[in-house]
Amino acid sequence: MPPKGRGKSKLPVPLPKGMIMKDTEGKEWRLGNIIGQGGFGLIYLEDDAVHVIKVEYRENGPLFSELKFYQRAAKQEHIKTWMKLRQIGFLGIPVFWGTGSAEYNGKSYRFMVMERLGVDLQRILDNDGHRFKKETVLQLGARVLDALEYMHENEYVHGDIKAANLLLGYTNPHEVYLADYGLSYRYCPNGNHKQYKENPKKGHNGTIEFTSLDAHKGVAPSRRGDLEILGYCMLQWLCGKLPWEQNLKDPVSVQTAKIKLMDELPDSVMKWGLAGSSCCEIAKFLACVYGLTYEEKPKYQVLKKILVDGLKSSGTFYDGPLEFSTAGCALNLCASKDLKVSNTIPCNLKMTAIMLFISPLYFKSEILHLIKPLSLINLD
Repeated sequence: MPPKGRGKSKLPVPLPKGMIMKDTEGKEWRLGNIIGQGGFGLIYLEDDAVHVIKVEYRENGPLFSELKFYQRAAKQEHIKTWMKLRQIGFLGIPVFWGTGSAEYNGKSYRFMVMERLGVDLQRILDNDGHRFKKETVLQLGARVLDALEYMHENEYVHGDIKAANLLLGYTNPHEVYLADYGLSYRYCPNGNHKQYKENPKKGHNGTIEFTSLDAHKGVAPSRRGDLEILGYCMLQWLCGKLPWEQNLKDPVSVQTAKIKLMDELPDSVMKWGLAGSSCCEIAKFLACVYGLTYEEKPKYQVLKKILVDGLKSSGTFYDGPLEFSTAGCALNLCASKDLKVSNTIPCNLKMTAIMLFISPLYFKSEILHLIKPLSLINLD
């Protein structure tokens, strides 16, 4: 049964390490260390270290929403079929392994088992001058667009695209995954698109700096909203900031600034770009999105071509290695005095996906990262 409401979720009391959780298929999962938390609850490393277990109180809502997305729209056989039809080798939607319920000290819990992922892009941005090189931005944008197209074709929108919800692969940082479907929304149940209806009481929902103009008006999420959010993300990743970041405590001011930016495309975005870093692809992308009606199906391949064409001059492939600058390396070489680490690499080594891959190792409440030679993985 769904939770009673979707108000503010209560963080659960931690469950004991070693507790066995049995999913609906009868498979047992053993809780390891807590490695993080979100608005819904706690994230545990599973005892085998290759899965994570998300746990929340049964009456909470976000994990239920995420679970419904995976059960309805993200079955692995469907994803593989879609990838084959699109002729792409990778789709950044994490693998769902199981779900179930548990009781502890008189409390009911819901849990979900997922594949383990690596570091999120926000952590890299924070240690990388708050900017990515243009080629990396366009690569990320095109790959997230693939994931959004799949979601949209399966009746869901994400609603909260941002660097904190984009994670590199645990064993391969060439891969980037769109995670956290707690705000996902079934915009077109059984083929019937939700109607456009403004609701001021629900206005300004989402992450304020990226949320769509529809969300500012309290309109239910739709496909164009997801793409608008992605456009704002790319603009921030390239330029290091957004025009409205000084006024995030004033949602109406943020909304007004977004309207101005979109109304004055492409000049508004081109002027915002830093010297030597053209924003023309992002300007074109946002202009196409701004022209969509609420229920209109986006032309995903046209949008993807805008981003991919921007990579051609540098000879970069959208599905090729991701490159982050040296500063990001410091994040991945954190070490604890409680942990004995071998085979580490000096932090002054350039952090490129051609040379390295990130293998996160979680210890206690800290996230620790080891760097290993890329030769250990097969890129074929």
